[in-house]
Amino acid sequence: MSASIGHFVDGKRVDGTSERRADVFDPATGRRTGAVELACAADVARAVEAAERAARSWRDASLTKRTAVLFALRELVHARRDRLAEVITAEHGKVLADAAGEVQRGLEVIEYACGIPSALRGGFSENVSTEVDSYSLRQPLGVVAVISPFNFPVMVPLWFVPVAIACGNAVVLKPSEKTPSAALLLAEWFAEAGLPDGVFNVVNGGKEAVDALLDHPGVKAVSFVGSTPVARYVHQRASMAGKRVQALGGAKNHMVVLPDADLDLAADAAVNAGFGSAGERCMAISALVAVEPVADALVARIAERMAGLRTGDGRRGCDMGPLVTAAHAAKVRSYVESGIAAGAVPVVDGRDADPDGAAEGFWLGPTLFDHVTPQMSIYTDEIFGPVLSVLRVGSYDEAVELVNANPYGNGTAIFTNDGRAARRYQHEVEVGMVGINVPIPVPMAYYSFGGWKASLFGDLHAHGADGVAFFTRGKVVTSRWPDPSGGGVNLGFPTQT
Repeated sequence: MSASIGHFVDGKRVDGTSERRADVFDPATGRRTGAVELACAADVARAVEAAERAARSWRDASLTKRTAVLFALRELVHARRDRLAEVITAEHGKVLADAAGEVQRGLEVIEYACGIPSALRGGFSENVSTEVDSYSLRQPLGVVAVISPFNFPVMVPLWFVPVAIACGNAVVLKPSEKTPSAALLLAEWFAEAGLPDGVFNVVNGGKEAVDALLDHPGVKAVSFVGSTPVARYVHQRASMAGKRVQALGGAKNHMVVLPDADLDLAADAAVNAGFGSAGERCMAISALVAVEPVADALVARIAERMAGLRTGDGRRGCDMGPLVTAAHAAKVRSYVESGIAAGAVPVVDGRDADPDGAAEGFWLGPTLFDHVTPQMSIYTDEIFGPVLSVLRVGSYDEAVELVNANPYGNGTAIFTNDGRAARRYQHEVEVGMVGINVPIPVPMAYYSFGGWKASLFGDLHAHGADGVAFFTRGKVVTSRWPDPSGGGVNLGFPTQT
């Protein structure tokens, strides 16, 4: 019997009022494992109202109390990380080792949020005028919404939720309906760690739930991660409703390999960054830019490594798991067909893979294309699957021109042993996150994550200093404690004396 998956509101699991459901699958078996409730506007309103009630007292909780909860949560997640990884693999399909790595990156943000007292410190200036002091402080917004994607059901919510809560806000999280269970576990563990009821709520759903969060006047800010078209929609609709928005969109991440690079290191990196999590990462390398004359040797090395990859059930020690749904697997397969039709050379065709898993799983093996051109759909579109495209260019300048012409600007990497070329690249490339001999340059939690151009809508990135700034409002106080014997009326413009 498949499980019924509801919501978490005001400190407990609850059922919604909507009759609509969506199927949840195990991608490695193709088996339906559950039905998740799709919240209606009334269900969302109930969660926001609970968050509003909780926010009024949580904002006044001491920093000691807030950090105590986060430290306790950190211990719970650390102790139960294997359980969380199993849930991720069961609904997303990524291999257990990859799921464990996702949990670890989420833990790093919890640990950053444990240091929130330092991040929230303001400034103080004494005697800005005679016996007048000024000081700054940061205060929480109230209720904030987080809308997260299917591909990182733990890490992406944890980019936002711990920081928002540490800053004194209450949160309503809407996870992807494809991978809903991990968020509910996190909500239960937050409660076990001592978080008051209503401070963290989870509402499952689709577009109706998203729109309800974007429109609800009680929601003061929205954090979103997903595709660029939806990120643009979220930013526009929430901004029109007067909310603060950070909407992280899609990507087409380039890895530039210069002629002086260590080709074995570059080939390892291309395989790891191209096919980890079945390419369902916004930071995956999907376009490899080979600066001649290294393309032939580099493609050969990548193909050699791909021959040793095992595609299959993520619980069987395989290297790469299935795609998240049958529909998505079919879509990615169609891109492979489109690439061949457009004239790209299929060095490794993932459609030929023999997966170690049930025949009904949502399979596509790692795929490598050579001689890809910028006009082909396998280059222009964010495929979000295990498809790596090799583009050949004649010079460093041509490589930079290609990367900067792309509408996305999420992540990029350069492989070289030339320090001057690397420094020039990090300066010239129009991308938000840059790796130098690092294929997936995801920042540590105390820095901020986010791209440029069509990869980000809004001004502030996730976690780090930007995260604290996003989830708080600045306030400046000017104070004077006059001598009761002084005073008098003076209608002149106040000046510093």
